[in-house]
Amino acid sequence: MSEKAEQFYSELKAAVESDQLVLPTLPEVALKIRDAVESESTSAQQIAETLTQDASLSARLIQVSNSPLYRSRNPIEDLQMAVTRLGIRMVRDLVISLAMKQIYQATSDVLDNHFRAIWNTSVEVAAICRMLATTVPGINPEQALLAGLIHNIGALPILVMAEDDDELFNDSDALGKVIEELTSPVGELILKTWNFGDSMTDVVKHAHNFKYDHEGGADLVDLVQVALLQGGHESEDIDWSTVPAFAKLGMDSDVNIVEIEENQEIIENTKQSLMV
Repeated sequence: MSEKAEQFYSELKAAVESDQLVLPTLPEVALKIRDAVESESTSAQQIAETLTQDASLSARLIQVSNSPLYRSRNPIEDLQMAVTRLGIRMVRDLVISLAMKQIYQATSDVLDNHFRAIWNTSVEVAAICRMLATTVPGINPEQALLAGLIHNIGALPILVMAEDDDELFNDSDALGKVIEELTSPVGELILKTWNFGDSMTDVVKHAHNFKYDHEGGADLVDLVQVALLQGGHESEDIDWSTVPAFAKLGMDSDVNIVEIEENQEIIENTKQSLMV
């Protein structure tokens, strides 16, 4: 890590620990839904009642439930029908994914431009992850979607704090390097604050470490890495044939499956559902 980045990270971590920098928070309803789903006695009705506390999230959930991603013969007209039709666990992951957009609220136009760029990357990576997950046994598509959305969450508080450092904020190369070096450790801080499990924390920790390898079958990190590479969000200098994620997913690194027309349709439908 560069000296500037180390100094900035030390300042950022000190700000977090002294409560001078507020980390992004998930909407209260999203956290309530997540906690409620962990209780085996929770019913679809209780989940629906909790959702009514956030009118915006509720409306978006019903809208997404009726999108091409999940559309069935009969349209979903209310929350309880959405929860019953989709299932409690799928609703949990969808609600958290839909709530993520609320985190990207900037306090200035310049910051807003940065946030929009990060959100757009997150949405595209998430959409590719969801498409990839449909071809990989044992990986839940909604979990894959969420993994794509949170992979670069650590960049947000970095940008908020960097806005007060004119030298850094106005030097796009230097700022880009700091974000590149600090997004993973700051992302870990955020996910630990949110009490997310190891699988999601591993995503923010290893997403950009293309030497990452592990025992067993494909995991969420593998999906995110392939999505970043095949979506064109990483350096062209990376040799895909050396990235273990492709072998874990049983994919040929010479083939970009994002360019396949059928997959493009799935990706576009997912992106549209997240942009509502």
